[in-house]
Amino acid sequence: MATLDMRDGRAEAGAVASVSTKAFDVVVIGGGPAGMAAALAAHKAGAHVAIVEREQHLGGILRQCIHPGFGLSHFKQELTGPEYAQRFIDQVRATDIALFLGSMVIGIDSGEGAGASASGVDEASGATAVHTVTLMSRAGMLQLTGRAVVLAMGCRERTRSEIKIPGSRPAGVFTAGLAQRYINIENLKPGSRAVILGSGDIGLIMARRCTLEGISVEGVYELMPYANGLRRNVKNCLEDFGIPLHLSTTVTRVIGHDRVEGVEVSQVDEHLAPIAGTERIVPCDTLLLSVGLIPENELSVGAGVELDPRTRGAVVDQSLQTGVPGIFACGNVLHVHDLADNVTTESERAGAAAAAYALGTGAGTVPDWELTVSPAGVAGYALPGRITAVALTKLNFRVRRPVDAARVRILAEGEELLAGKVRAFKPSVMESFPLPAKVIQRALDLGAREIILSVDPIEEA
Repeated sequence: MATLDMRDGRAEAGAVASVSTKAFDVVVIGGGPAGMAAALAAHKAGAHVAIVEREQHLGGILRQCIHPGFGLSHFKQELTGPEYAQRFIDQVRATDIALFLGSMVIGIDSGEGAGASASGVDEASGATAVHTVTLMSRAGMLQLTGRAVVLAMGCRERTRSEIKIPGSRPAGVFTAGLAQRYINIENLKPGSRAVILGSGDIGLIMARRCTLEGISVEGVYELMPYANGLRRNVKNCLEDFGIPLHLSTTVTRVIGHDRVEGVEVSQVDEHLAPIAGTERIVPCDTLLLSVGLIPENELSVGAGVELDPRTRGAVVDQSLQTGVPGIFACGNVLHVHDLADNVTTESERAGAAAAAYALGTGAGTVPDWELTVSPAGVAGYALPGRITAVALTKLNFRVRRPVDAARVRILAEGEELLAGKVRAFKPSVMESFPLPAKVIQRALDLGAREIILSVDPIEEA
Protein backbone atom coordinates (compact mmCIF):
# COMPACT_ATOMS: atom_id res chain seq x y z
CA MET A 1 0.00 0.00 0.00
CA ALA A 2 2.86 2.37 0.85
CA THR A 3 4.38 1.84 -2.59
CA LEU A 4 1.06 2.66 -4.24
CA ASP A 5 0.75 5.86 -2.21
CA MET A 6 4.25 6.97 -3.21
CA ARG A 7 3.60 6.24 -6.86
CA ASP A 8 0.31 8.21 -6.71
CA GLY A 9 2.15 11.08 -5.04
CA ARG A 10 4.83 11.17 -7.75
CA ALA A 11 2.16 11.15 -10.46
CA GLU A 12 0.31 13.97 -8.79
CA ALA A 13 3.48 16.01 -8.34
CA GLY A 14 4.36 15.46 -11.99
CA ALA A 15 0.90 16.58 -13.10
CA VAL A 16 1.16 19.79 -11.10
CA ALA A 17 4.66 20.50 -12.41
CA SER A 18 3.43 20.27 -16.00
CA VAL A 19 0.77 22.96 -15.60
CA SER A 20 1.62 26.16 -17.46
CA THR A 21 2.02 29.28 -15.35
CA LYS A 22 1.69 32.95 -16.32
CA ALA A 23 2.68 35.85 -14.07
CA PHE A 24 0.73 39.06 -13.50
CA ASP A 25 0.63 41.83 -10.95
CA VAL A 26 -3.15 41.67 -10.45
CA VAL A 27 -5.49 38.80 -11.30
CA VAL A 28 -9.19 39.75 -11.41
CA ILE A 29 -11.72 36.92 -11.07
CA GLY A 30 -14.94 37.86 -12.85
CA GLY A 31 -15.53 39.75 -16.09
CA GLY A 32 -18.73 41.55 -15.18
CA PRO A 33 -19.05 45.26 -14.37
CA ALA A 34 -17.11 44.86 -11.11
CA GLY A 35 -14.26 42.89 -12.62
CA MET A 36 -13.84 45.14 -15.64
CA ALA A 37 -13.87 48.32 -13.55
CA ALA A 38 -11.31 46.87 -11.13
CA ALA A 39 -9.08 45.67 -13.97
CA LEU A 40 -9.16 49.02 -15.75
CA ALA A 41 -8.29 50.89 -12.55
CA ALA A 42 -5.42 48.50 -11.82
CA HIS A 43 -4.16 48.84 -15.40
CA LYS A 44 -4.34 52.62 -15.18
CA ALA A 45 -2.17 52.44 -12.06
CA GLY A 46 0.54 50.63 -14.03
CA ALA A 47 -0.14 47.00 -13.14
CA HIS A 48 -0.01 44.04 -15.52
CA VAL A 49 -3.55 42.69 -15.23
CA ALA A 50 -5.50 39.55 -16.14
CA ILE A 51 -9.26 38.95 -16.09
CA VAL A 52 -10.63 35.42 -15.69
CA GLU A 53 -14.27 34.93 -16.76
CA ARG A 54 -16.15 31.63 -16.86
CA GLU A 55 -18.47 32.75 -19.67
CA GLN A 56 -17.32 33.17 -23.26
CA HIS A 57 -18.08 36.90 -23.13
CA LEU A 58 -17.29 39.82 -20.86
CA GLY A 59 -20.20 41.75 -19.37
CA GLY A 60 -21.58 39.40 -16.74
CA ILE A 61 -25.24 39.64 -15.84
CA LEU A 62 -25.62 43.00 -17.62
CA ARG A 63 -25.74 41.22 -20.98
CA GLN A 64 -29.29 40.07 -20.18
CA CYS A 65 -30.44 43.28 -18.46
CA ILE A 66 -31.84 45.01 -21.55
CA HIS A 67 -33.91 47.51 -19.55
CA PRO A 68 -32.73 51.13 -19.14
CA GLY A 69 -31.60 52.75 -15.90
CA PHE A 70 -27.84 52.17 -16.02
CA GLY A 71 -25.12 54.80 -16.26
CA LEU A 72 -27.01 57.77 -14.82
CA SER A 73 -24.27 58.37 -12.27
CA HIS A 74 -21.14 57.10 -14.02
CA PHE A 75 -21.80 58.21 -17.60
CA LYS A 76 -24.41 60.94 -16.88
CA GLN A 77 -26.84 59.35 -19.33
CA GLU A 78 -29.34 56.52 -19.25
CA LEU A 79 -28.18 53.26 -20.83
CA THR A 80 -29.39 49.67 -21.01
CA GLY A 81 -27.36 46.96 -19.31
CA PRO A 82 -25.68 45.74 -22.52
CA GLU A 83 -24.83 49.34 -23.50
CA TYR A 84 -23.33 49.99 -20.06
CA ALA A 85 -21.29 46.79 -20.21
CA GLN A 86 -20.13 47.43 -23.78
CA ARG A 87 -18.53 50.72 -22.80
CA PHE A 88 -16.30 48.87 -20.36
CA ILE A 89 -15.71 45.98 -22.77
CA ASP A 90 -14.46 48.48 -25.36
CA GLN A 91 -12.14 50.06 -22.79
CA VAL A 92 -10.75 46.68 -21.74
CA ARG A 93 -10.22 45.61 -25.36
CA ALA A 94 -8.24 48.80 -25.98
CA THR A 95 -5.64 47.80 -23.36
CA ASP A 96 -3.20 44.93 -22.96
CA ILE A 97 -5.26 43.41 -20.13
CA ALA A 98 -5.03 39.63 -20.63
CA LEU A 99 -8.39 37.89 -20.99
CA PHE A 100 -9.05 34.27 -20.04
CA LEU A 101 -12.63 33.70 -21.18
CA GLY A 102 -14.51 30.42 -20.87
CA SER A 103 -12.28 29.67 -17.88
CA MET A 104 -13.45 28.47 -14.48
CA VAL A 105 -11.32 29.25 -11.44
CA ILE A 106 -11.07 26.14 -9.26
CA GLY A 107 -8.86 27.49 -6.50
CA ILE A 108 -6.73 30.29 -5.08
CA ASP A 109 -3.53 29.39 -3.21
CA SER A 110 -1.23 31.81 -1.41
CA GLY A 111 2.53 31.54 -0.87
CA GLU A 112 4.99 33.77 0.93
CA GLY A 113 7.64 35.86 -0.77
CA ALA A 114 8.40 33.66 -3.78
CA GLY A 115 9.76 35.54 -6.77
CA ALA A 116 8.99 38.93 -8.23
CA SER A 117 5.81 40.27 -9.73
CA ALA A 118 5.20 40.59 -13.47
CA SER A 119 6.61 44.11 -13.30
CA GLY A 120 9.78 42.98 -11.54
CA VAL A 121 8.81 44.11 -8.03
CA ASP A 122 10.84 42.29 -5.38
CA GLU A 123 10.41 41.68 -1.67
CA ALA A 124 11.61 45.21 -0.88
CA SER A 125 8.27 46.48 -2.16
CA GLY A 126 6.55 45.16 0.91
CA ALA A 127 4.15 43.03 -1.16
CA THR A 128 5.30 39.54 -0.13
CA ALA A 129 2.28 37.31 -0.77
CA VAL A 130 2.17 35.55 -4.12
CA HIS A 131 -1.21 34.12 -5.05
CA THR A 132 -1.73 31.32 -7.53
CA VAL A 133 -5.08 31.20 -9.30
CA THR A 134 -5.76 27.83 -10.90
CA LEU A 135 -8.26 27.76 -13.72
CA MET A 136 -9.72 25.22 -16.13
CA SER A 137 -10.81 25.77 -19.72
CA ARG A 138 -11.28 23.70 -22.87
CA ALA A 139 -7.54 24.07 -23.42
CA GLY A 140 -6.79 22.47 -20.05
CA MET A 141 -5.46 23.66 -16.70
CA LEU A 142 -3.56 26.92 -16.30
CA GLN A 143 -2.13 28.77 -13.31
CA LEU A 144 -1.91 32.55 -13.02
CA THR A 145 0.28 34.09 -10.35
CA GLY A 146 -0.16 37.59 -8.99
CA ARG A 147 0.82 39.75 -6.05
CA ALA A 148 -2.84 40.75 -5.76
CA VAL A 149 -6.15 39.09 -6.55
CA VAL A 150 -9.47 40.92 -6.91
CA LEU A 151 -12.58 38.86 -6.18
CA ALA A 152 -15.41 40.06 -8.45
CA MET A 153 -17.51 36.93 -8.95
CA GLY A 154 -20.87 38.62 -8.41
CA CYS A 155 -23.84 36.94 -6.78
CA ARG A 156 -26.45 34.26 -7.40
CA GLU A 157 -30.17 34.00 -6.75
CA ARG A 158 -31.81 32.14 -3.92
CA THR A 159 -33.65 29.08 -5.18
CA ARG A 160 -36.84 27.33 -4.12
CA SER A 161 -34.88 24.86 -2.01
CA GLU A 162 -33.37 27.70 0.05
CA ILE A 163 -36.74 29.17 0.99
CA LYS A 164 -38.40 25.76 1.36
CA ILE A 165 -41.73 26.22 -0.43
CA PRO A 166 -43.87 23.09 0.15
CA GLY A 167 -45.70 21.26 -2.60
CA SER A 168 -44.91 19.17 -5.65
CA ARG A 169 -41.90 19.63 -7.92
CA PRO A 170 -43.31 20.35 -11.38
CA ALA A 171 -41.66 22.16 -14.26
CA GLY A 172 -42.29 25.90 -14.44
CA VAL A 173 -40.51 27.15 -11.31
CA PHE A 174 -37.70 29.55 -12.24
CA THR A 175 -35.58 32.16 -10.55
CA ALA A 176 -36.38 35.57 -12.02
CA GLY A 177 -32.87 35.94 -13.41
CA LEU A 178 -33.06 32.61 -15.21
CA ALA A 179 -36.37 33.60 -16.79
CA GLN A 180 -34.74 36.89 -17.79
CA ARG A 181 -31.95 35.01 -19.53
CA TYR A 182 -34.42 32.71 -21.31
CA ILE A 183 -36.37 35.67 -22.69
CA ASN A 184 -33.60 38.18 -23.41
CA ILE A 185 -30.70 35.92 -24.43
CA GLU A 186 -32.16 32.56 -25.48
CA ASN A 187 -35.38 33.92 -27.04
CA LEU A 188 -37.42 31.35 -25.10
CA LYS A 189 -40.80 31.81 -23.43
CA PRO A 190 -40.83 30.42 -19.87
CA GLY A 191 -44.64 30.26 -19.64
CA SER A 192 -47.95 31.95 -20.38
CA ARG A 193 -49.40 32.82 -16.98
CA ALA A 194 -47.00 33.79 -14.21
CA VAL A 195 -46.94 34.49 -10.50
CA ILE A 196 -43.90 36.30 -9.10
CA LEU A 197 -42.80 35.70 -5.51
CA GLY A 198 -40.69 38.51 -4.10
CA SER A 199 -40.56 42.21 -4.91
CA GLY A 200 -36.82 42.54 -5.42
CA ASP A 201 -35.73 44.62 -8.39
CA ILE A 202 -35.25 41.60 -10.66
CA GLY A 203 -38.77 40.38 -9.88
CA LEU A 204 -40.27 43.80 -10.55
CA ILE A 205 -38.40 44.21 -13.81
CA MET A 206 -39.44 40.71 -14.92
CA ALA A 207 -43.09 41.50 -14.17
CA ARG A 208 -42.89 44.25 -16.79
CA ARG A 209 -40.77 42.18 -19.17
CA CYS A 210 -43.17 39.24 -19.08
CA THR A 211 -46.12 41.55 -19.72
CA LEU A 212 -44.38 43.07 -22.74
CA GLU A 213 -43.80 39.56 -24.10
CA GLY A 214 -47.47 38.65 -23.79
CA ILE A 215 -47.13 36.62 -20.59
CA SER A 216 -49.96 37.36 -18.16
CA VAL A 217 -48.63 38.29 -14.72
CA GLU A 218 -51.25 37.42 -12.10
CA GLY A 219 -49.47 39.41 -9.41
CA VAL A 220 -46.34 39.97 -7.36
CA TYR A 221 -46.46 38.53 -3.84
CA GLU A 222 -44.16 39.86 -1.12
CA LEU A 223 -43.59 38.32 2.31
CA MET A 224 -42.68 41.64 3.93
CA PRO A 225 -45.14 44.51 4.53
CA TYR A 226 -43.16 46.67 2.09
CA ALA A 227 -41.65 46.34 -1.38
CA ASN A 228 -37.99 45.30 -1.48
CA GLY A 229 -37.20 46.91 -4.83
CA LEU A 230 -36.45 50.51 -5.72
CA ARG A 231 -39.45 52.83 -5.72
CA ARG A 232 -38.89 53.71 -9.38
CA ASN A 233 -39.22 50.02 -10.30
CA VAL A 234 -42.44 49.61 -8.32
CA LYS A 235 -43.91 52.51 -10.29
CA ASN A 236 -42.45 51.80 -13.73
CA CYS A 237 -42.82 48.03 -13.68
CA LEU A 238 -45.98 47.39 -11.68
CA GLU A 239 -48.16 50.48 -11.32
CA ASP A 240 -47.73 51.60 -14.92
CA PHE A 241 -48.80 48.16 -16.15
CA GLY A 242 -51.60 47.55 -13.67
CA ILE A 243 -49.84 44.57 -12.06
CA PRO A 244 -51.00 44.09 -8.45
CA LEU A 245 -48.50 43.95 -5.57
CA HIS A 246 -49.70 41.86 -2.61
CA LEU A 247 -47.75 42.69 0.55
CA SER A 248 -47.51 40.47 3.65
CA THR A 249 -48.40 37.54 1.41
CA THR A 250 -46.34 34.53 0.32
CA VAL A 251 -46.58 31.31 -1.66
CA THR A 252 -47.29 28.42 0.71
CA ARG A 253 -47.66 25.59 -1.80
CA VAL A 254 -46.83 24.76 -5.41
CA ILE A 255 -49.55 22.79 -7.20
CA GLY A 256 -49.07 20.62 -10.29
CA HIS A 257 -47.66 17.35 -11.54
CA ASP A 258 -45.74 17.66 -14.79
CA ARG A 259 -46.16 21.44 -15.00
CA VAL A 260 -47.17 24.11 -12.49
CA GLU A 261 -50.97 24.41 -12.46
CA GLY A 262 -51.28 26.94 -9.68
CA VAL A 263 -49.89 28.18 -6.39
CA GLU A 264 -51.44 28.57 -2.98
CA VAL A 265 -50.83 31.99 -1.43
CA SER A 266 -51.45 33.01 2.18
CA GLN A 267 -51.27 36.20 4.15
CA VAL A 268 -48.67 36.32 6.94
CA ASP A 269 -48.71 37.83 10.42
CA GLU A 270 -46.19 40.19 12.04
CA HIS A 271 -43.91 37.20 12.65
CA LEU A 272 -44.06 36.32 8.93
CA ALA A 273 -45.97 33.11 9.66
CA PRO A 274 -48.87 32.12 7.35
CA ILE A 275 -52.30 32.97 8.75
CA ALA A 276 -54.64 29.99 8.74
CA GLY A 277 -57.81 30.58 6.75
CA THR A 278 -56.28 33.15 4.37
CA GLU A 279 -55.18 30.56 1.79
CA ARG A 280 -56.32 30.91 -1.81
CA ILE A 281 -55.32 29.28 -5.08
CA VAL A 282 -53.92 31.38 -7.93
CA PRO A 283 -53.99 29.50 -11.29
CA CYS A 284 -50.73 29.82 -13.23
CA ASP A 285 -48.23 27.76 -15.21
CA THR A 286 -45.11 29.61 -14.10
CA LEU A 287 -43.68 30.71 -10.76
CA LEU A 288 -40.78 33.20 -10.79
CA LEU A 289 -38.73 33.59 -7.61
CA SER A 290 -37.20 36.94 -6.73
CA VAL A 291 -36.32 36.16 -3.13
CA GLY A 292 -32.84 37.54 -2.64
CA LEU A 293 -29.26 37.39 -3.89
CA ILE A 294 -26.27 35.67 -2.31
CA PRO A 295 -22.63 36.62 -2.98
CA GLU A 296 -20.69 33.86 -4.81
CA ASN A 297 -18.01 33.26 -2.20
CA GLU A 298 -17.07 29.59 -2.49
CA LEU A 299 -13.67 30.59 -3.91
CA SER A 300 -13.24 33.19 -1.18
CA VAL A 301 -13.79 30.62 1.57
CA GLY A 302 -11.34 28.24 -0.09
CA ALA A 303 -8.74 31.02 -0.08
CA GLY A 304 -9.17 31.54 3.65
CA VAL A 305 -11.15 34.78 3.42
CA GLU A 306 -13.36 35.58 6.42
CA LEU A 307 -17.02 36.23 5.55
CA ASP A 308 -19.44 38.59 7.27
CA PRO A 309 -22.48 36.52 8.37
CA ARG A 310 -24.75 39.48 7.61
CA THR A 311 -23.65 40.31 4.06
CA ARG A 312 -22.27 36.82 3.28
CA GLY A 313 -19.46 38.72 1.59
CA ALA A 314 -15.85 39.23 2.68
CA VAL A 315 -14.85 41.27 5.70
CA VAL A 316 -12.73 44.09 4.22
CA ASP A 317 -10.94 47.24 5.32
CA GLN A 318 -11.11 50.72 3.76
CA SER A 319 -9.05 49.64 0.75
CA LEU A 320 -11.44 46.70 0.22
CA GLN A 321 -8.67 44.26 1.19
CA THR A 322 -9.79 41.09 2.92
CA GLY A 323 -8.05 39.53 5.91
CA VAL A 324 -5.80 37.63 3.47
CA PRO A 325 -3.05 40.08 2.41
CA GLY A 326 -3.27 40.89 -1.29
CA ILE A 327 -6.80 39.58 -1.82
CA PHE A 328 -9.41 42.28 -2.43
CA ALA A 329 -13.18 42.06 -3.01
CA CYS A 330 -15.69 44.34 -4.73
CA GLY A 331 -19.13 44.44 -6.30
CA ASN A 332 -21.92 41.99 -5.53
CA VAL A 333 -19.52 39.35 -4.26
CA LEU A 334 -18.79 41.77 -1.39
CA HIS A 335 -22.34 42.98 -0.73
CA VAL A 336 -25.42 43.20 -2.92
CA HIS A 337 -25.67 46.62 -4.55
CA ASP A 338 -28.73 48.49 -5.77
CA LEU A 339 -27.10 50.16 -8.81
CA ALA A 340 -24.44 49.05 -11.29
CA ASP A 341 -22.97 52.56 -11.10
CA ASN A 342 -22.21 51.97 -7.40
CA VAL A 343 -20.56 48.67 -8.30
CA THR A 344 -18.30 50.50 -10.74
CA THR A 345 -17.25 53.17 -8.24
CA GLU A 346 -16.45 50.61 -5.55
CA SER A 347 -14.61 48.30 -7.94
CA GLU A 348 -12.39 51.09 -9.25
CA ARG A 349 -11.26 51.63 -5.66
CA ALA A 350 -10.52 47.92 -5.27
CA GLY A 351 -8.55 47.77 -8.51
CA ALA A 352 -6.46 50.81 -7.66
CA ALA A 353 -5.75 49.45 -4.16
CA ALA A 354 -4.82 46.02 -5.56
CA ALA A 355 -2.38 47.63 -7.99
CA ALA A 356 -0.83 49.72 -5.21
CA TYR A 357 -0.37 46.59 -3.13
CA ALA A 358 1.12 44.59 -6.01
CA LEU A 359 3.51 47.36 -7.08
CA GLY A 360 4.48 48.36 -3.57
CA THR A 361 3.17 51.91 -3.94
CA GLY A 362 0.58 51.67 -1.16
CA ALA A 363 0.52 53.15 2.30
CA GLY A 364 3.27 50.85 3.53
CA THR A 365 3.41 49.52 7.10
CA VAL A 366 0.19 48.04 8.46
CA PRO A 367 -0.71 49.63 11.83
CA ASP A 368 -0.70 47.54 15.00
CA TRP A 369 -4.32 48.53 15.67
CA GLU A 370 -7.63 47.72 14.08
CA LEU A 371 -11.17 48.96 14.62
CA THR A 372 -14.02 46.64 13.80
CA VAL A 373 -17.23 48.23 12.51
CA SER A 374 -20.53 46.81 13.73
CA PRO A 375 -24.15 47.66 12.82
CA ALA A 376 -26.80 48.47 15.43
CA GLY A 377 -30.36 49.74 15.56
CA VAL A 378 -32.13 48.99 12.28
CA ALA A 379 -28.86 48.85 10.32
CA GLY A 380 -28.53 45.40 8.77
CA TYR A 381 -24.81 45.59 8.06
CA ALA A 382 -21.93 48.06 7.90
CA LEU A 383 -19.05 48.00 5.43
CA PRO A 384 -16.05 48.11 5.60
CA GLY A 385 -15.97 45.75 8.57
CA ARG A 386 -12.45 46.81 9.55
CA ILE A 387 -10.74 50.20 9.79
CA THR A 388 -6.95 50.19 9.60
CA ALA A 389 -6.14 53.80 8.69
CA VAL A 390 -6.93 57.22 10.11
CA ALA A 391 -8.47 58.64 6.95
CA LEU A 392 -11.85 59.75 5.63
CA THR A 393 -13.89 56.56 5.24
CA LYS A 394 -17.23 55.99 3.54
CA LEU A 395 -19.38 53.53 5.45
CA ASN A 396 -21.96 51.64 3.37
CA PHE A 397 -25.01 50.07 4.97
CA ARG A 398 -28.62 49.00 4.50
CA VAL A 399 -31.48 49.11 6.95
CA ARG A 400 -33.49 45.98 7.81
CA ARG A 401 -36.87 47.70 7.50
CA PRO A 402 -38.24 51.04 6.27
CA VAL A 403 -38.23 53.92 8.74
CA ASP A 404 -39.78 57.33 8.13
CA ALA A 405 -37.45 59.16 10.48
CA ALA A 406 -34.12 57.93 11.81
CA ARG A 407 -30.64 59.18 12.53
CA VAL A 408 -27.24 57.59 11.87
CA ARG A 409 -25.06 57.65 14.99
CA ILE A 410 -21.40 56.66 15.29
CA LEU A 411 -20.53 55.30 18.74
CA ALA A 412 -17.37 54.10 20.48
CA GLU A 413 -16.89 53.13 24.11
CA GLY A 414 -20.42 54.32 24.85
CA GLU A 415 -19.74 57.83 23.52
CA GLU A 416 -21.52 59.36 20.52
CA LEU A 417 -18.80 60.57 18.17
CA LEU A 418 -20.95 61.73 15.26
CA ALA A 419 -24.62 61.95 14.29
CA GLY A 420 -26.33 62.50 10.96
CA LYS A 421 -29.52 64.31 10.01
CA VAL A 422 -32.94 62.83 10.68
CA ARG A 423 -34.37 61.35 7.48
CA ALA A 424 -36.12 58.33 5.98
CA PHE A 425 -34.38 55.05 5.13
CA LYS A 426 -35.46 52.13 2.93
CA PRO A 427 -34.00 48.60 2.68
CA SER A 428 -33.94 48.81 -1.12
CA VAL A 429 -31.43 51.69 -1.08
CA MET A 430 -27.76 51.13 -0.27
CA GLU A 431 -26.83 54.04 1.98
CA SER A 432 -23.47 55.65 2.70
CA PHE A 433 -22.23 57.76 5.61
CA PRO A 434 -18.90 59.63 5.73
CA LEU A 435 -16.64 58.86 8.68
CA PRO A 436 -14.06 61.67 9.07
CA ALA A 437 -10.49 60.88 10.08
CA LYS A 438 -10.89 62.90 13.29
CA VAL A 439 -13.73 60.61 14.39
CA ILE A 440 -11.57 57.54 13.86
CA GLN A 441 -8.77 59.18 15.81
CA ARG A 442 -11.18 60.04 18.62
CA ALA A 443 -12.22 56.39 18.85
CA LEU A 444 -8.57 55.37 19.10
CA ASP A 445 -7.95 58.00 21.78
CA LEU A 446 -10.79 56.44 23.77
CA GLY A 447 -9.03 53.09 23.54
CA ALA A 448 -11.82 51.63 21.42
CA ARG A 449 -11.46 48.46 19.40
CA GLU A 450 -14.91 48.82 17.82
CA ILE A 451 -16.93 51.53 16.11
CA ILE A 452 -20.70 51.10 16.01
CA LEU A 453 -22.84 52.45 13.17
CA SER A 454 -26.34 52.66 14.60
CA VAL A 455 -29.44 53.72 12.67
CA ASP A 456 -31.92 54.75 15.36
CA PRO A 457 -35.57 55.50 14.60
CA ILE A 458 -36.85 58.76 16.05
CA GLU A 459 -39.92 58.13 18.15
CA GLU A 460 -42.80 60.53 17.59
CA ALA A 461 -43.76 62.60 20.61
